[in-house]
Amino acid sequence: MSSILKLPIEDRIRLVEDIWDSIADEQSALELTDAQRIEIDKRLDAFEKDGEIGREASEVIAEIRSRL
Repeated sequence: MSSILKLPIEDRIRLVEDIWDSIADEQSALELTDAQRIEIDKRLDAFEKDGEIGREASEVIAEIRSRL
């Protein structure tokens, strides 16, 4: 069995978060593909046409938590 799997789940979650944060810190080193650029442009165009700014993150999180 992998030594990682021997860690308590809280430690494994923390490890994944730390790895994800390290990737996010270096995201400028990752180049977008043409398909990703096209998708981003498409979504930005849709956002600008819609004009809806969305909801506060705290509101969305509270709604999700209420469903759990």
